[in-house]
This record gives sequence, C-alpha cells and structure tokens, in this order.
Amino acid sequence: MGCMQEKGDQTVCPYCGFDNSEKQQAPFLPYGTVLMNRYIVGTGIDNNGECTRYLCYDKQTSEVLIVCEFLPIGLISRGEGEKNVKVNYENRLNYNKLKDDFVNYYKILSELRELSALLNVHNIFEENNTAYVIEENEDLIPFEEYVQRSNGSLEWDIARPLFMPVISALEALHKRGVGHYAISPKNMFITASGKIKISGFATENERKRGTPLKSQLFSGAAAPEQYERNFPLDDITDIYGFCATLFFALTGNMPKSAPERLKDSRLLMSTNTVKRLPPHVVSALANGLQVERENRITDFDELRSQLSVAHTAKAIQDEISRTASMNISKNADGKKNKNGMSPTTIFIISAVITAVLLGIIFWLLMVNGCNPAKSLFGGDTSATVESTVSTEWTGPTIPSYLGKTYDDVIKETEGQTNVTILRNYTDEYSEEYKEGTVMAQSPEAGSRVTQEDNIIISLTISKGKKMRELPAVEGLTLDQAAAAIGEQGLLATGEYQYSDKYAEGRVIGYKSQQKGDTVEYGTNVILIVSKGTEPHDSSNNN
Repeated sequence: MGCMQEKGDQTVCPYCGFDNSEKQQAPFLPYGTVLMNRYIVGTGIDNNGECTRYLCYDKQTSEVLIVCEFLPIGLISRGEGEKNVKVNYENRLNYNKLKDDFVNYYKILSELRELSALLNVHNIFEENNTAYVIEENEDLIPFEEYVQRSNGSLEWDIARPLFMPVISALEALHKRGVGHYAISPKNMFITASGKIKISGFATENERKRGTPLKSQLFSGAAAPEQYERNFPLDDITDIYGFCATLFFALTGNMPKSAPERLKDSRLLMSTNTVKRLPPHVVSALANGLQVERENRITDFDELRSQLSVAHTAKAIQDEISRTASMNISKNADGKKNKNGMSPTTIFIISAVITAVLLGIIFWLLMVNGCNPAKSLFGGDTSATVESTVSTEWTGPTIPSYLGKTYDDVIKETEGQTNVTILRNYTDEYSEEYKEGTVMAQSPEAGSRVTQEDNIIISLTISKGKKMRELPAVEGLTLDQAAAAIGEQGLLATGEYQYSDKYAEGRVIGYKSQQKGDTVEYGTNVILIVSKGTEPHDSSNNN
C-alpha cells in the first residue's frame, strides 16, 4: 500500500518499509479499497479542502497511478473502514454543486493533455457517493528542491524555457473558462526530462475566501483578490501567482504575502540579483506582481511579450551589427562602395538605426507601465535598489512532534481544523528515537507557516534501532517467547523436537542463534520447541 510493489506474504514491505497492518485514518479511504473493480487504493499523498490524492494500482495495466478523490472536509463524514461518503444534511445542495464543478474541471484538464506542463488525466468516474480522477504518476523533483540544488536561484536563460510552457498551459485553461489559481513553488515539479509539471489543481471554490470549502492559499503566491470573500478570479489572478513563482526561481525568495504587500507593495531584490537579470525581466515581474489589479499585466499575450521583448531587441541589434560588419569587411580598402558610402558612413548609420530601435522599444515599455525602477521600488524612479533584509520571523511556526507517538500527535491536533497530519509510508530506523515515535517531520519544527490554510504535516515514524538483541527464551512457552521476541521487532516460528529436559510446549532455545545475539529488525528467528519426552516402543520390552 506504500509503493504498490509485490510483497508476497510479508506484512512489512521489503521495498518501502510500509506496514500493511496499519489502517488509513478516517475520513480517508481504507487501504486496499478497490474502485471500479480496477484501481487499488493505497496510502494518502496529500489533500486540500476539496480533494485527497492517494497512490493507486491499476489492475488492468499494472501501472502505479494517483487517484484524486473529491472529499470536501467539513461537508462530509466517513467512518474508519468505510467507503461511502456521508454528506451532512444541511450541506447536500452545496456538495452536489461542488462535486459537479470538480468533475467538469477535470474533464477540461483531460482534454488538454497535449500541453506538457499539465498532468495527464486517465479516467474520471463517480462511486461511493463521490467523484474520482485517475492521474499519471511521474518521477518528479519538487521545484523548491530543484532551485536549491541550483545554488538557490536560476539564471534567466535556464528559467525562460522552463516557464514559457506554463504560460501556454494557463492560457489554454483560461480559454476553457477555468484557471489554476495556486501557481506556486510548492505546486511545481521538474520531470526527468527537465520540464516543469504543474500540480495542485483545484476548482476556483478552493482558491478563494467565502466559499463552502476550506480555502487553501499559498503565501506570497496568492493574489490580493483571493483574500476577499468570493471575489471572481481570472487570468490576472494566475498571472500574479506565475510571476511570484518566477520571482522565487530567479531570486530564491518569495514576495511578501498579499495582505502585507497591500500595506507596502515594494518587492525586495538584492542589488546583485538586479544586475544579473535582464531589465525587461525585472520590469515584467514588477508589472505582474502589482497589488492593484488595474495596474497588473492583464493577459498572457502581454506577459509573454514583456518577458520576451529584450530577446527580440537583441536579435535586431545583432542583425544590424552583422550587416554592418559584412559591409565594412567588404570595403576594407577604405574605398566608397557603389552607392557612394564609405565604411565609416555605413557604421554610423547602423549605429543610429540601432539607437533609434532601442529607444522605441524603451518608449513602448514606458508607455505600457513597464518602468522597472518605478514599479519595482516605488514611485521614485531615482530610488536605489534595496537589498533583501533578513529579519526575525514573528509569525506562526510548525510545532515539534519529535519523540511523540503518531496517535498522540493525532489527538493533539484533533481540534485544529486547519492542520492535516499524514504519516509517511516509509518508516525508518533510528538510534535516537524509540520505535513507534516520530523521528522526522516535514515541514521541520520551527518552520515558518507560510501557507494560509490547511497546513499539511508529514511524519516519519521510527522503527527503532536496526539491530535487535535476542532475549532469553529458554523454558518459556512458545507464546511467551514469541511475545518477548515481538517486543524487539522480530518474528518467530517454531520447530519441534523431543526433549528430556523441557516439558512439552516449552522453548528449548534458538535454532541458529543464542541469547544476546543481534539480528536485523524484522528478522524471522526459529525457535526449537519441546515435544516432551520421546516415547519408547513397549513392544521391544521382554
């Protein structure tokens, strides 16, 4: 259930360490649930206020996929071990409308599979009084990790080919009447082929305040209008999230949250960053991240144009320079050509044309509000670039659950409706933390809470020490010995033989080890159990 590989008769998966005796916490689907008599549901991956994603196995194709279940927390209930979703009576009308929106949204996504940045939808169906979407499952690198591996930020020449397909994908979505509205580093991944893949899809109901769903917004990437109650979202909203994510890729930092920027709209960017980025990119970021919608870039064509304008200008300049160089080389003897112009005259004319063209481009940028100094650093065009200032975080942080049992964490967070605890399906060995306790968490304790709602915390549970010491078992019953061995995280089976020393059913000892030996966690040890005294054949007695 943790990796969907064949494990044989073993309870603990030899590949991922998942313990198949565990139960998935309600209201999530029980492990092993079969949907459409085809898809076997495994461990939960993530969730938001609208849906939950699980690993699944396709019995028909033998593929490991992802199933996304419409599961609006707060409107439904489902007992542990149950499959059918129960809708709260007062929420039934809202539920049906939201479910229809969910299905229609993914139907549109399924029709746009040719776009490389969008996920591939395999199937959409309804069952258990809810709806399901089957998605592809690729080997992906989280975008935040990708940027971190790239020394904390990307050069524009690297970022440009990554992000341009995202513009096309968002443009295609909006032409079909839907958007993403959660473009952020946390919802971006890099494929094995080096392309961006967008995740975190949800309907508009999940991405703004004032709807029946518990909204999930990403601080720094969510546009100001998403914090207003039931404000209609559009392509201008997605442009804000796109530019915020591109800003992160190029600088290594997110913009401040929209509520903070409404008080102080300046974007902080180090002087070194400004120097290494093309001016038109800085200008486009500033225009795409305007807090006032009327000042923001208004459509994807304009966004694409502002991010590409310098590329066009450079091509024009290069062509002019190339032509001028060719003419000069042809007339290296200093003679006038057939038009009566000397090489010096040609060079001066070329330089004038270049200056005029670049001046026109700069004028167009100014007319369209693309003054990078003015829009990025405030109203004063003579303002200097402000370096990023690191100040002590005073907002909420993630608490520490290290050393606590999973059940204790669940009880501790039971009343916190905006916190979802997920257990990592791979338990790990630890010399420090006792078996059954939390040994690692993501996000780490003390991390800044930048996600506005529905915080998801993944816990890794300790399996204890990898090597376990064999306890004394001689003279114990098989059940007593198995229990003592089980406390060490080991398994035991018995082989029987006659014994004059030990009564029937008592353990004689280990077959291949002895008390005090160490073996790896999960090892099956064989115990020799007494069958009692060997009977004698009375027919041989005289």
